[in-house]
Amino acid sequence: MQPYILEMKGIIKEFPGVRALNNVTFSVRKGEIHALCGENGAGKSTLMKILSGVYPYGSYEGKILINGEEVRFRNIKESQDAGIAIIYQELALVEEMTVAENMFLGHEFMRGTLIDWNRLYAEAQKWLKQIGLNIDPETKVGDLTVGKQQLIEIAKALTKNTQIIILDEPTAALTDSDVNILKAILRDLRAKGVTCIYISHKLNEVMELADTVTVLRDGQTVSSDPIEELSEDKIITKMVGRELNELFPYEPRPIAETVLEVRNYSVINVDTGKKVIDDVSFVLRKGEILGISGLMGAGRTELFTSLFGGYKGKKQGTVFIDGKETIIRNPADAIKVGMAYVSEDRKKYGLVLGMDIIKNSTLVALRKLIKLNIIDHALEIKSAEEITKRMKLKTPDLEVKVSQLSGGNQQKVVLSKWLLNSPKILILDEPTRGIDVGAKYEIYKIINELAQQGVGIILISSELPEVLGMSDRILVMSEGAIVGEFSREDATQEKIMACATGGKQR
Repeated sequence: MQPYILEMKGIIKEFPGVRALNNVTFSVRKGEIHALCGENGAGKSTLMKILSGVYPYGSYEGKILINGEEVRFRNIKESQDAGIAIIYQELALVEEMTVAENMFLGHEFMRGTLIDWNRLYAEAQKWLKQIGLNIDPETKVGDLTVGKQQLIEIAKALTKNTQIIILDEPTAALTDSDVNILKAILRDLRAKGVTCIYISHKLNEVMELADTVTVLRDGQTVSSDPIEELSEDKIITKMVGRELNELFPYEPRPIAETVLEVRNYSVINVDTGKKVIDDVSFVLRKGEILGISGLMGAGRTELFTSLFGGYKGKKQGTVFIDGKETIIRNPADAIKVGMAYVSEDRKKYGLVLGMDIIKNSTLVALRKLIKLNIIDHALEIKSAEEITKRMKLKTPDLEVKVSQLSGGNQQKVVLSKWLLNSPKILILDEPTRGIDVGAKYEIYKIINELAQQGVGIILISSELPEVLGMSDRILVMSEGAIVGEFSREDATQEKIMACATGGKQR
């Protein structure tokens, strides 16, 4: 068994009125992939900010040992010099610079007073090759996918003789193929003796990759166990502090008449001329949760952003709402006929991060709050209080900026914004992406309550257990077409995957 490369002992960190970390112990062995799990607010990010020097020595209590020797990082550079690199969800690359320039930014190779460009690009190529990336180092970072940019961050970290790489939700925005590349790279780094701390809500990835799992809850260390002694259910129980009898709280309900019908619907991308949606027909009933499954690139998001009026494309086909033919040219048209759309990227399309909870939660329903051409602020506050209470939003103050909320609470604000407008059709695109298990459970309960009230819900998700656990009926998409339909009783992961990968079953 390898010795400990990192030991954090008795870590206490306080903010005004809050003890974020309470006597936390965290030990990682050399060359292992060590998963750090916990709900949002459990203390994971705070602990890693201490390790990476964001919170300097003196702002916390406790000890940090690297290879058995105590270290006292006063800033990020001292942590980096000790061989620690952290890669956040929000990547820190300069998009207008090349891959090589980003990799060696701040420690370029110099020949006198000039940069030695030949050596810079040669060294970049060497490091890219070492982790199996076939990317031209002269490519602009902005021209790469988010997944490739994430891998560039890893290569960049390795150029600094990194011993410990911290990855914070590394697969949240990656395609399936990029996730597989990342997994292969991490396994290769482990074989070479590099230590990885892996923070993720995706417990299937944790079970597949990790050697050891440490769980934090409410700022304390709950457990640290070898992966052989764990299962997803055991990790969930440790994270939330209770048994989750049903991870997906599905409730049978009466399903009424059709609220949305789509007939022979196709969409052609006006930029490429490619048909991205091909002759799609389906119905959604009041009170029904209709799951939409398929691999990345299957056309799920394109279909429903187009139906909502938000996709730049030439449309063919017919849409009926409550039996009446409806033309939707833009999102404003969709909102008028009772549609709501929760985007897969809540920070980019769902929220105004610089605004508070009140203003975000009332954005769509502003027309209802206007009196004599002026927003009635008392009514605005009252409306925000009522809807956020219904969503069980956890915040001491509705004037807090939404950028300061956890992922789960941000998603509740997005839902509040739409529900204040009383939609009859709610489209949810990856509604639990990047939020923890406990918050997911709360979102599922909200979805059930809305369905009970007769809202027709479209649930688009890349997580098969979520689709299977929450849906009344499931449609499978591939290459812009619906290739399968399953009832709740008939659907299995195997059937859906077989369908999504080419076996047409409808």
